[in-house]
Amino acid sequence: MIVPNDVTIAVIDGRSLRLFRNVGHEPHVDLAALPEPALEPAHAGSGIRHRSSAANPDDQRLREDDFAAAVAGYLNKQVLESQIRKLIVIADPRSLGELRRHFHAALTERLLAEIAKDLAGQSTSEIEAAIVLA
Repeated sequence: MIVPNDVTIAVIDGRSLRLFRNVGHEPHVDLAALPEPALEPAHAGSGIRHRSSAANPDDQRLREDDFAAAVAGYLNKQVLESQIRKLIVIADPRSLGELRRHFHAALTERLLAEIAKDLAGQSTSEIEAAIVLA
């Protein structure tokens, strides 16, 4: 995949969010890490939650779903405030499905690609390689 300069890349799993900006110029991908954002809880205090796609979600799955919703809320806000002009989302397949449920229409318009892989624990160079191969 050829990634334009200044694209934001979000690497997500059910527990962590890493943000990068592509500072390389086409066709090179050179990711610079961005500061970790403070996320607002998506469903904290909402009582019983029935948001998971699983029939009988456990506490861990609910926490992961809430985290994905919080990440989507943060990304939506950044897009709506024009802080993110173009976006690539990399997430494990389950988290990606939950993220999609919460994406704003404006975010989907700016979404260049979704990569369904769990790369949250990988090095920056491994993430760059996965993007190039996508």
